[in-house]
Amino acid sequence: MAETELPTFFDPRTCVRKGLCPIKKKCWPSTHSHNLYYEQHGSGPEKIIFVMGLNNSCFGWVRQVAHFGDLDKYSVLVFDNRGVGNSDAPWGPYTTSAMAEDAIALLDFMGWTEVRGVHIVGISLGGMISMEIASRIPERIASLTLTVTTAGGSPAPAKGLSGLLRAPFMKDPEEKIALVMTLLYPDAWLDAPSADQPGKTNREVQVAGYRVRVRITRPQPLMGALSQMWAAVTHRVSAARLKKIESGIPKVLIITGDADDLVAPSNSEYLARVMRGAEYIKWEGTGHAINGQWPDRFNAILEQTFREGRDAVNGGTAAA
Repeated sequence: MAETELPTFFDPRTCVRKGLCPIKKKCWPSTHSHNLYYEQHGSGPEKIIFVMGLNNSCFGWVRQVAHFGDLDKYSVLVFDNRGVGNSDAPWGPYTTSAMAEDAIALLDFMGWTEVRGVHIVGISLGGMISMEIASRIPERIASLTLTVTTAGGSPAPAKGLSGLLRAPFMKDPEEKIALVMTLLYPDAWLDAPSADQPGKTNREVQVAGYRVRVRITRPQPLMGALSQMWAAVTHRVSAARLKKIESGIPKVLIITGDADDLVAPSNSEYLARVMRGAEYIKWEGTGHAINGQWPDRFNAILEQTFREGRDAVNGGTAAA
Protein backbone atom coordinates (compact mmCIF):
# COMPACT_ATOMS: atom_id res chain seq x y z
CA MET A 1 0.00 0.00 0.00
CA ALA A 2 1.32 3.45 -0.92
CA GLU A 3 2.12 5.87 1.89
CA THR A 4 -0.69 8.24 0.93
CA GLU A 5 -3.20 5.37 0.84
CA LEU A 6 -2.67 4.31 4.45
CA PRO A 7 -6.07 4.58 6.18
CA THR A 8 -6.60 7.50 8.53
CA PHE A 9 -8.96 8.37 11.36
CA PHE A 10 -8.59 12.09 10.65
CA ASP A 11 -10.55 14.35 8.32
CA PRO A 12 -8.88 14.04 4.90
CA ARG A 13 -10.15 17.49 3.91
CA THR A 14 -7.66 19.21 6.22
CA CYS A 15 -4.71 16.93 5.42
CA VAL A 16 -2.03 18.68 3.38
CA ARG A 17 0.72 16.08 3.71
CA LYS A 18 1.11 12.51 4.96
CA GLY A 19 3.51 9.64 4.53
CA LEU A 20 6.54 7.96 6.04
CA CYS A 21 9.59 9.78 7.38
CA PRO A 22 12.83 7.76 7.17
CA ILE A 23 14.83 7.72 10.40
CA LYS A 24 18.51 7.05 9.77
CA LYS A 25 20.91 5.37 12.11
CA LYS A 26 23.48 7.71 13.61
CA CYS A 27 26.23 5.12 13.49
CA TRP A 28 27.71 3.06 10.66
CA PRO A 29 26.18 1.94 8.41
CA SER A 30 24.09 5.08 7.88
CA THR A 31 20.97 3.49 6.47
CA HIS A 32 17.26 3.83 7.21
CA SER A 33 16.60 1.94 10.42
CA HIS A 34 12.86 2.61 10.53
CA ASN A 35 10.09 4.88 9.27
CA LEU A 36 7.66 7.09 11.15
CA TYR A 37 4.13 7.60 9.88
CA TYR A 38 2.99 11.22 10.00
CA GLU A 39 0.19 13.52 8.91
CA GLN A 40 0.12 17.32 8.62
CA HIS A 41 -3.23 19.06 8.86
CA GLY A 42 -3.57 22.75 8.07
CA SER A 43 -0.86 25.07 6.79
CA GLY A 44 -0.98 28.09 9.11
CA PRO A 45 2.03 29.89 10.60
CA GLU A 46 1.69 28.49 14.14
CA LYS A 47 3.15 24.98 14.08
CA ILE A 48 2.13 22.32 16.60
CA ILE A 49 3.54 18.83 17.04
CA PHE A 50 1.47 16.42 19.14
CA VAL A 51 3.41 13.55 20.75
CA MET A 52 1.27 10.53 21.68
CA GLY A 53 1.58 8.29 24.72
CA LEU A 54 2.22 4.64 25.45
CA ASN A 55 1.19 2.08 22.82
CA ASN A 56 -1.32 4.45 21.23
CA SER A 57 -1.40 5.68 17.65
CA CYS A 58 -1.58 9.33 16.67
CA PHE A 59 -5.30 8.83 16.04
CA GLY A 60 -5.74 9.51 19.76
CA TRP A 61 -5.36 13.21 18.87
CA VAL A 62 -8.49 13.17 16.69
CA ARG A 63 -10.31 15.97 18.54
CA GLN A 64 -7.21 18.17 18.53
CA VAL A 65 -6.54 17.64 14.82
CA ALA A 66 -10.20 18.32 14.02
CA HIS A 67 -10.05 21.61 15.93
CA PHE A 68 -6.64 23.04 15.09
CA GLY A 69 -6.37 21.54 11.62
CA ASP A 70 -9.50 23.41 10.58
CA LEU A 71 -8.18 26.81 11.69
CA ASP A 72 -6.19 28.97 9.28
CA LYS A 73 -3.76 29.94 12.04
CA TYR A 74 -2.28 26.48 12.64
CA SER A 75 -0.27 23.68 11.10
CA VAL A 76 -0.71 20.42 13.00
CA LEU A 77 1.79 17.56 12.90
CA VAL A 78 0.89 14.16 14.34
CA PHE A 79 2.82 10.92 14.05
CA ASP A 80 3.02 7.36 15.29
CA ASN A 81 5.94 6.74 17.62
CA ARG A 82 8.22 3.85 16.75
CA GLY A 83 6.59 0.57 17.69
CA VAL A 84 2.94 1.43 17.07
CA GLY A 85 0.42 2.26 14.36
CA ASN A 86 1.71 2.76 10.83
CA SER A 87 5.28 3.36 11.99
CA ASP A 88 7.87 0.60 12.00
CA ALA A 89 8.70 -1.36 15.14
CA PRO A 90 12.49 -1.71 15.16
CA TRP A 91 14.17 -4.08 17.57
CA GLY A 92 14.01 -2.75 21.13
CA PRO A 93 14.05 -1.91 23.90
CA TYR A 94 13.44 1.79 23.30
CA THR A 95 14.32 4.87 25.33
CA THR A 96 12.60 8.23 25.56
CA SER A 97 15.86 9.79 24.38
CA ALA A 98 15.88 7.73 21.17
CA MET A 99 12.18 8.38 20.60
CA ALA A 100 12.86 12.11 21.04
CA GLU A 101 15.55 11.88 18.37
CA ASP A 102 12.90 10.32 16.10
CA ALA A 103 10.62 13.31 16.64
CA ILE A 104 13.42 15.81 16.00
CA ALA A 105 14.32 13.98 12.78
CA LEU A 106 10.66 14.28 11.75
CA LEU A 107 10.66 18.02 12.49
CA ASP A 108 13.79 18.38 10.37
CA PHE A 109 12.21 16.30 7.62
CA MET A 110 9.19 18.61 7.62
CA GLY A 111 11.40 21.70 7.52
CA TRP A 112 10.12 22.88 10.90
CA THR A 113 13.49 24.19 12.04
CA GLU A 114 12.85 27.86 12.85
CA VAL A 115 13.91 29.39 16.15
CA ARG A 116 10.86 29.39 18.46
CA GLY A 117 8.91 27.92 15.58
CA VAL A 118 7.03 25.03 17.17
CA HIS A 119 4.61 24.31 20.00
CA ILE A 120 5.03 20.85 21.55
CA VAL A 121 2.17 18.98 23.22
CA GLY A 122 3.05 15.65 24.80
CA ILE A 123 0.78 13.29 26.70
CA SER A 124 1.88 10.52 29.09
CA LEU A 125 4.86 8.76 27.44
CA GLY A 126 4.62 11.52 24.84
CA GLY A 127 5.21 14.03 27.62
CA MET A 128 8.33 12.14 28.66
CA ILE A 129 9.53 12.18 25.06
CA SER A 130 8.71 15.89 24.88
CA MET A 131 10.97 16.59 27.86
CA GLU A 132 13.81 14.93 25.98
CA ILE A 133 13.00 16.91 22.84
CA ALA A 134 13.04 20.11 24.89
CA SER A 135 16.42 19.19 26.37
CA ARG A 136 17.87 18.92 22.87
CA ILE A 137 16.28 21.78 20.89
CA PRO A 138 14.97 24.33 23.41
CA GLU A 139 15.69 27.24 21.06
CA ARG A 140 13.19 25.87 18.52
CA ILE A 141 10.29 25.65 20.99
CA ALA A 142 7.74 28.43 21.59
CA SER A 143 5.66 26.51 24.14
CA LEU A 144 5.73 23.11 25.83
CA THR A 145 2.64 21.36 27.22
CA LEU A 146 3.28 18.40 29.51
CA THR A 147 0.06 16.42 29.89
CA VAL A 148 -0.49 13.66 32.51
CA THR A 149 3.20 12.83 32.51
CA THR A 150 6.20 12.26 34.76
CA ALA A 151 9.89 12.96 35.18
CA GLY A 152 10.28 9.25 35.93
CA GLY A 153 10.96 7.03 38.91
CA SER A 154 7.35 6.70 40.04
CA PRO A 155 5.44 3.47 39.28
CA ALA A 156 1.92 3.54 37.88
CA PRO A 157 -0.95 3.11 40.36
CA ALA A 158 -1.84 -0.55 41.00
CA LYS A 159 -4.91 -0.57 38.74
CA GLY A 160 -3.00 0.99 35.87
CA LEU A 161 0.06 -1.20 36.29
CA SER A 162 -2.06 -4.35 36.22
CA GLY A 163 -3.82 -3.20 33.06
CA LEU A 164 -0.61 -2.17 31.31
CA LEU A 165 0.92 -5.60 31.94
CA ARG A 166 -2.16 -7.42 30.61
CA ALA A 167 -3.00 -5.33 27.56
CA PRO A 168 -0.14 -6.33 25.19
CA PHE A 169 -1.06 -10.01 25.49
CA MET A 170 -4.81 -9.64 24.91
CA LYS A 171 -6.05 -11.23 21.69
CA ASP A 172 -9.73 -10.25 21.80
CA PRO A 173 -10.11 -6.64 20.56
CA GLU A 174 -13.38 -6.14 22.46
CA GLU A 175 -11.80 -7.29 25.71
CA LYS A 176 -8.85 -4.97 25.15
CA ILE A 177 -11.08 -2.00 24.32
CA ALA A 178 -13.05 -2.57 27.53
CA LEU A 179 -9.82 -2.57 29.53
CA VAL A 180 -8.52 0.55 27.80
CA MET A 181 -11.74 2.41 28.62
CA THR A 182 -11.36 1.74 32.35
CA LEU A 183 -7.69 2.77 32.28
CA LEU A 184 -8.21 6.03 30.40
CA TYR A 185 -11.47 7.37 31.82
CA PRO A 186 -13.30 7.48 35.19
CA ASP A 187 -16.25 5.08 35.31
CA ALA A 188 -18.61 7.87 36.37
CA TRP A 189 -17.77 9.83 33.24
CA LEU A 190 -18.02 6.78 30.99
CA ASP A 191 -21.53 6.04 32.23
CA ALA A 192 -22.70 9.66 31.93
CA PRO A 193 -24.71 10.91 28.91
CA SER A 194 -22.61 12.07 25.97
CA ALA A 195 -22.66 15.79 25.25
CA ASP A 196 -21.73 15.12 21.62
CA GLN A 197 -24.18 12.32 20.79
CA PRO A 198 -27.51 12.61 22.66
CA GLY A 199 -29.04 9.30 23.65
CA LYS A 200 -25.66 7.61 24.12
CA THR A 201 -23.26 7.36 27.02
CA ASN A 202 -19.66 8.49 26.84
CA ARG A 203 -18.67 4.83 27.04
CA GLU A 204 -20.72 3.95 23.96
CA VAL A 205 -19.26 6.85 21.99
CA GLN A 206 -15.67 6.10 22.97
CA VAL A 207 -15.99 2.36 22.33
CA ALA A 208 -17.43 3.00 18.86
CA GLY A 209 -14.51 5.25 18.00
CA TYR A 210 -11.96 2.77 19.28
CA ARG A 211 -13.54 -0.01 17.23
CA VAL A 212 -12.98 2.02 14.07
CA ARG A 213 -9.40 2.76 15.07
CA VAL A 214 -8.71 -0.91 15.74
CA ARG A 215 -10.19 -1.86 12.38
CA ILE A 216 -8.06 0.57 10.33
CA THR A 217 -4.80 0.34 12.32
CA ARG A 218 -2.48 -2.61 11.93
CA PRO A 219 -2.01 -4.66 15.11
CA GLN A 220 0.83 -3.49 17.33
CA PRO A 221 3.75 -5.94 17.39
CA LEU A 222 4.55 -7.31 20.84
CA MET A 223 8.11 -6.03 20.39
CA GLY A 224 6.79 -2.51 19.90
CA ALA A 225 4.48 -2.65 22.93
CA LEU A 226 7.09 -4.01 25.33
CA SER A 227 9.81 -1.72 23.99
CA GLN A 228 7.66 1.38 24.52
CA MET A 229 6.88 0.18 28.04
CA TRP A 230 10.61 -0.12 28.70
CA ALA A 231 11.10 3.46 27.52
CA ALA A 232 8.50 4.65 30.03
CA VAL A 233 9.92 2.58 32.91
CA THR A 234 13.50 3.75 32.36
CA HIS A 235 12.67 7.43 31.76
CA ARG A 236 14.43 9.84 34.11
CA VAL A 237 14.76 13.62 34.00
CA SER A 238 16.60 15.18 36.93
CA ALA A 239 15.41 18.26 38.78
CA ALA A 240 18.34 20.17 37.33
CA ARG A 241 17.32 19.28 33.79
CA LEU A 242 13.68 20.14 34.47
CA LYS A 243 14.70 23.58 35.69
CA LYS A 244 16.86 24.08 32.62
CA ILE A 245 13.98 23.06 30.32
CA GLU A 246 11.59 25.46 32.03
CA SER A 247 14.04 28.37 31.98
CA GLY A 248 14.79 27.94 28.29
CA ILE A 249 11.24 27.84 26.91
CA PRO A 250 8.92 30.87 26.81
CA LYS A 251 5.80 29.07 28.04
CA VAL A 252 5.44 25.74 29.85
CA LEU A 253 2.08 24.24 30.84
CA ILE A 254 1.70 21.22 33.15
CA ILE A 255 -1.79 19.74 33.15
CA THR A 256 -3.29 16.66 34.81
CA GLY A 257 -6.49 15.17 36.19
CA ASP A 258 -7.28 14.09 39.74
CA ALA A 259 -8.48 10.58 38.80
CA ASP A 260 -5.60 9.29 36.67
CA ASP A 261 -5.05 5.53 37.03
CA LEU A 262 -1.97 5.43 34.80
CA VAL A 263 0.20 8.39 35.85
CA ALA A 264 -0.58 9.58 39.36
CA PRO A 265 -1.31 13.32 39.64
CA SER A 266 1.54 13.57 42.17
CA ASN A 267 3.92 13.33 39.20
CA SER A 268 2.57 16.55 37.71
CA GLU A 269 2.61 18.16 41.14
CA TYR A 270 6.31 17.34 41.37
CA LEU A 271 6.96 18.83 37.94
CA ALA A 272 5.19 22.02 39.02
CA ARG A 273 7.22 22.28 42.24
CA VAL A 274 10.48 22.00 40.32
CA MET A 275 9.49 24.00 37.23
CA ARG A 276 8.32 27.00 39.23
CA GLY A 277 7.79 29.27 36.24
CA ALA A 278 5.40 26.80 34.58
CA GLU A 279 1.62 27.05 34.73
CA TYR A 280 0.02 24.13 36.56
CA ILE A 281 -3.59 22.95 36.12
CA LYS A 282 -5.43 20.00 37.69
CA TRP A 283 -9.01 19.19 36.63
CA GLU A 284 -11.49 17.40 38.88
CA GLY A 285 -13.18 14.19 37.82
CA THR A 286 -10.61 13.73 35.08
CA GLY A 287 -8.76 10.59 34.04
CA HIS A 288 -5.69 9.89 31.94
CA ALA A 289 -7.15 10.67 28.50
CA ILE A 290 -7.75 14.30 29.40
CA ASN A 291 -7.68 15.36 25.74
CA GLY A 292 -10.48 12.94 24.90
CA GLN A 293 -12.57 13.40 28.02
CA TRP A 294 -12.69 17.20 27.82
CA PRO A 295 -11.60 18.04 24.24
CA ASP A 296 -13.13 21.51 24.09
CA ARG A 297 -11.61 22.59 27.41
CA PHE A 298 -8.29 21.04 26.50
CA ASN A 299 -8.19 22.71 23.09
CA ALA A 300 -9.07 26.05 24.66
CA ILE A 301 -6.22 25.85 27.19
CA LEU A 302 -3.86 24.84 24.39
CA GLU A 303 -4.88 27.87 22.34
CA GLN A 304 -4.17 30.07 25.34
CA THR A 305 -0.80 28.38 25.87
CA PHE A 306 0.20 28.81 22.24
CA ARG A 307 -0.83 32.47 22.34
CA GLU A 308 1.09 33.14 25.54
CA GLY A 309 4.14 31.36 24.21
CA ARG A 310 4.08 33.41 21.01
CA ASP A 311 3.48 36.63 22.95
CA ALA A 312 6.47 35.84 25.18
CA VAL A 313 8.65 35.26 22.11
CA ASN A 314 7.53 38.49 20.47
CA GLY A 315 7.96 40.39 23.73
CA GLY A 316 11.47 39.08 24.22
CA THR A 317 10.74 37.76 27.70
CA ALA A 318 12.57 34.46 27.14
CA ALA A 319 15.98 33.60 25.85
CA ALA A 320 16.04 33.27 22.07
